[in-house]
Amino acid sequence: MAILKIARMGHPVLSAAAKPVPNPKAPEIRKLVADMIETMNDANGAGLAAPQVHVPLRVVVFAAPESRSDPNLSEEERFDHVAPLTVLINPEMEVVDETKEGMWEGCLSVPEMRGWVERSGHIRYRGFDLEGRAITRVARGFHARVVQHECDHIRGVLYPYCMKDHRKLMFESEIHHWLKPKADA
Repeated sequence: MAILKIARMGHPVLSAAAKPVPNPKAPEIRKLVADMIETMNDANGAGLAAPQVHVPLRVVVFAAPESRSDPNLSEEERFDHVAPLTVLINPEMEVVDETKEGMWEGCLSVPEMRGWVERSGHIRYRGFDLEGRAITRVARGFHARVVQHECDHIRGVLYPYCMKDHRKLMFESEIHHWLKPKADA
């Protein structure tokens, strides 16, 4: 396994639509996925798409740990909000509920920045794993957000392009100004 170089905003590979993977079980796809997982973990990311490591293929890896979900969810609700490390090849995604949820997002290809992005809070996605088996899942909350973020990468879209208010695009070191409570006037 190897840690791969991450493409940064402005590199052409991040602006183009990725190509479908003809054979999810191919050895080169297994190696790519192993390297992507190592790269994502090394960079402390929640997800990574192949174009981010200069490979224009429809491959994403992600995880939605329980620590990122709402602690007030019931056990039944928690299932849709949490995902183990997942490999998704040739993903497709559809919005189940148009209701938007806003959250600060970051991206390994836009280092040291955060932006307020509104995304659908309830989606369905499908694709294939490394064995070529179909995966279909419903996702909510952070799980839905990370899948949408990574699927955007394979369409050539970065999160700043999804923002409605670019005044809420900032360096991570300055986000504390937006998170602290405002004094009463």
